Parts: sequence; C-alpha cells; structure tokens
Amino acid sequence: MKELTVVIGGPQGAGLETSAHILTYSLARSRYGVLSDREYFSNIKGRHSYIHLTISSEKIPTSLTYPAQLVAGLDQETIFTHFKSLGEGGAIVYDLYLEDKTLDTIPSMEEDLKKRLHLEFREHGIDGSIKSLIKYISDNRKVRPIPINYSEVINEVSRKMALPASQAARYVSSIVIGAISGLLNIKKESIEYSLTLRFKDRPELIEHNKIIIDLVYDKVVAEHGSLLKLEESRLKDRKLMIVSGNDIVAIAKIVGGLRYQSFYPITPAADESFTIESYERLEVDGKEIGSVLVIQTEDEIAAITSTIGAALTGVRAATSTSGPGFSLMVEGLGWAGMNEVPIVITYYQRGGPSTGLPTRGSQSDLLFTLYASHGEFPRIVLASGDHVEAFYDAIEAFNLAERYQTPVIHLLDKFLANSIVTLPPPDLSAIGIDRGQLAYETSKDYKRFDVSNPISLRVVLGANTIMWYTGDEHNELGHIDEDPENREKMYRKRMEKLKIADEEIPMEKRLAYYGPEDADALLVGWGFTKRVAIDASRILSEKGVRAAYLHIKMFSPFPSKKIEEILSRFDKSKIIAIDHSYLSQISKAILVNTGVKIVKEIVKYTGRPVYLNELVEGVLRILEGEDRVVLTYGP
Repeated sequence: MKELTVVIGGPQGAGLETSAHILTYSLARSRYGVLSDREYFSNIKGRHSYIHLTISSEKIPTSLTYPAQLVAGLDQETIFTHFKSLGEGGAIVYDLYLEDKTLDTIPSMEEDLKKRLHLEFREHGIDGSIKSLIKYISDNRKVRPIPINYSEVINEVSRKMALPASQAARYVSSIVIGAISGLLNIKKESIEYSLTLRFKDRPELIEHNKIIIDLVYDKVVAEHGSLLKLEESRLKDRKLMIVSGNDIVAIAKIVGGLRYQSFYPITPAADESFTIESYERLEVDGKEIGSVLVIQTEDEIAAITSTIGAALTGVRAATSTSGPGFSLMVEGLGWAGMNEVPIVITYYQRGGPSTGLPTRGSQSDLLFTLYASHGEFPRIVLASGDHVEAFYDAIEAFNLAERYQTPVIHLLDKFLANSIVTLPPPDLSAIGIDRGQLAYETSKDYKRFDVSNPISLRVVLGANTIMWYTGDEHNELGHIDEDPENREKMYRKRMEKLKIADEEIPMEKRLAYYGPEDADALLVGWGFTKRVAIDASRILSEKGVRAAYLHIKMFSPFPSKKIEEILSRFDKSKIIAIDHSYLSQISKAILVNTGVKIVKEIVKYTGRPVYLNELVEGVLRILEGEDRVVLTYGP
C-alpha cells in the first residue's frame, strides 16, 4: 500500500501516547511520512482516547481522512466506537477475550453514543456483543478480524520475563504495536531503534517491550500475513524530524532567542513550556550561551505580567495559554499595549465557552483575539496553518513584537498542538532576527515615548537613564498626563504603528494562494484548515472542479486590499469559507475589513478536526446549491 489510515484506541492512561510515539519513530526510521492526531477526553485516566494516523510511502501526509484501513483496540470501547471508521476490506485488531462483552458493559462510554449504536444494532441484527459486531462487519464490509488473546500473550511473556502477570499486564499496549507492525511489515530493526530512543535510560523496558512486540509480530504474520504491507518508501534519502505542534513552536522560540517563558498549566498549551524547559543549556558551536528561564506562575495574570517585566529588561519574552487563560490575561494585554511592550502570547485555541471542550480543538477565538481588552491599541495577530509555518511564525512573532513595539498574538489550535508529523528540518539560513530600535544606553534627556516617531527608541530597564511606566495615559517621559492634546498625540502615536506595519510586512507573510489563478471555486480558510483545504482542492480538481485555496495568515494588520482583489475574481456563489466555529468567524473578519460578505460556508464545531473526506463532500454540496454545511464526522 502507498498510503493508509490507522486508528488506535484505548482508555486514557493505558499507554496510547507511548504506542503512537514508538510506531511513529519506527515508521520515520524506515523513512515513511507520518501525520497523527491525538484525541482524548478531559480526564486523567480511564476515558476513551485514540490516535489517528495517516502513513505514506510517497510523501509527508498533510491531512487526515477516513475511512481507516486498520483499527486496533486496547479495549472493547474502541471496537464499538470506531468500527464504522473502517473501510471496505480493512482489518481490525481486538482482544479475543472480550468477544462476549456487550455495549452495556462499558460504563465510561457516552450515553448518547450508546443510544445511537443500540438503534443501529437493532436495525442490522447485532446482539450488542463484540462477537456479533465483528461478524457483521466481516460479512458486510469484508473486514478482516485479527483476534489476539491479550491475556494469553501477557501470561506467556510473564513466564519468559519472570514477571508477575499483574506487572506484565502493564505492557498491553505493546501487543497492539506488535500487531500493527506485523500487518504493515515495519522492520523490526526500526522498532528496536524506536524502543531504544523512548526508553534509553530503562534497558529493562526496552527488553520487555521488545519481547512482547516480537511475539505478537510473528504470531500475526504467521496467521494473517502482512496484509497491509506498505510499499518501499520513496523518502529514503530525506532527513526527517518528528515533532508535535507544541514541540515545533518550543524549538522555534529557542532558535528565535527566547529567554523568558511563563505559563500556567492549561491544555493544550502547557506541553510547549515543558519542551522548552527540557533544554537546560543552550549551545552554539559547542559554546554554552545561556538558558531559557521557564516559570510556572500561580495564574495567567502573573504569567502575562511577569512576561511584560522580562520584556522591559530587554530579553525576548513570551507566555503561552489557551482560551480561559487568555481571558485572564486581557488586562495585562492592555497594559502592554499602552506601554508599547514587545511581548508574544502563544495562543492555542480549544473548544469553549467556559471550560467547554478543554481537550478538543476550535477556531472560535479569532474575534476575541482581535478585540480583547478595553480601549484601542495596536496588536499584531498572526496564525499558523501547519508545523512548518508554526516554526517560522514563532520566530517572526518576536521580530514583529520588537520591530513595532507592540504585543503579538500567535494563534494556533489544539489540532496543530497535538498532531505529530515527520518533516524535514527547517532551513535555519532563512531565519533573520530583528530586534528593532533597542538600546542598552542613551542620553540623559531620553524620552521613552517620544512622539516624533510612532516607534520610539526602546531602552532597557537598568540602563543609564530613568524612565516611567504606568497603566494611565502618559506623556513622552511616561508620567501620567490626561491633557486632551497629549492624549490625542499619544493615542495616535500608538495606533499609527499598525499603518506602518501594514505598509512594511511583506504580503507573503500575511497570506498565501494555492491553485490556479482561473479556478472555478475558491476555498478560504486559516489555521489548521490549510492542509486539508489544499488536499481537498487537489481532489476536487481531479473530479472536474478547478479549486483554489486562499490561506490567511495575518489578521492584524489585515491584508484588506489584497484579499479584496483576490475575492473580486470569483463569483460569490463559488467562494466558500472553511472554519472551526459556528459563526464562521473568518467570514466576519473578512466582512469587517473588506466589506465583502462571504455567503457560502463550511463549518465544524464538534471539537474534532475537519477531515479530507467530509470536506470534499461538503464543497460539492455547496456547489450544488447549499449555503451552509455543518460537518460532524469523527468519533
């Protein structure tokens, strides 16, 4: 097979993340392209989680889709939850011991899903047991069952490893790794490499996992063959790195000169800070150059205010958060805007409002990001659509913050944060560092907020001069001043930065157009919709619909003229917005900034990503006459 989709499911805390890690590294070691997404409930242990992988021998995958060719379950809930995800002729790995388990024996399963499945089972004559379900999908969809008695495997390896069965049972996720590896024909050398990488300080874990994986691998191949064998990879000569969205942003921040990072633990932002603090020392050409100070603060208010304090001393400073945390940061954001402090807020969107869907994705915070805080002040808002963009944007965020002396909000989302991809290392030669008008000493008559230029000389705290900062309106020195003429000058000074930024920032850093100039239909999106929209455009073109995709990367300052010019080339009935929000917030942003109203939209707000299969279908429905399509696919 050239490309296939795999779903691995089980209870939260059962080793799914480790399984995905080992499989991904094993596949990358064999030079396959991998894209995987982790979906999980907002509890620590027990609720259903799953990994959704796309694997390719020809390219690095850029979008997720269904149906899957393989579903592998650690428990019975996985089988009931994902059997419909399997395509014709696929395979399903499950625990033979669970065959008699029924739907009603799963206390952790959502009652809504149970009710829907009961209705479906009655319709198809399924008695509610896994055995009956497996028979149905085998007979009707030619799905190949791969039953493995997990208990027998555990008992066998328990004897081999001289471990109590209860301790050996902790390795149950390795049964699934062995089964998948055998069915895909992943090289054992690659699996061993991955195990060594994961457990380099625990040789006994390497040995125990290897025994189980080898045992199941051989058993599956002997009984079923490598029925989903991957073709030899065409990516052999390429260097690949394996990173999540959190990881790539963390790496980029360090490369871009970050020296202070604050955070309060919140999903899905916290992992970024954990990655940063894992790099205790920073070296260039073997020479230690310092470290990044990472502080877990008592709340998000302290996170942003400490970041402001760090930035005033002249270091590159950032904080990372999600929706509820950003809500608390808003007053601090306004203070930074008033005092022209170059801070970066890395904002990972998740499902709201309130706690909402804390471990699911969304793009419903766009408008909040653009207008948060009382009063008016300049802010730059940029958004990344994939891991590569996220790397360069994270560095560019610092450059923009310091060049224009204003807060920069870097918008990402849970989908990107928790997806793992194999990709070539970024080109570091393409990176430039711009610290703007920064100085470490100045004359005694220094005016921090000199109105002769919207972008004043910025001198660090501790330099050979005195400066004042306050949350009130102030004069050029920083002293509180409510005089109307002073207010007008200072207000205009700050706001004119956006005009300058709008004139100076290159268009290629603000939007991108993919596809033929004379396309029949135009998809418009931002963030994580980028790759799936580009892939959908390609498939639509194969179906006779010449489609293009307009990807918006910067929302403040908004590239109004260019977007208006692009949209004017298309019939309004053929312009389709794609957004992970109920309101199609990207449509609202375009309307406010260009006056162009997008009347066709495809939205998804279930917390699951837009999948390629449903997006293509949604676009075709729009082109057939529908104005709005709501996508809901995904467990």
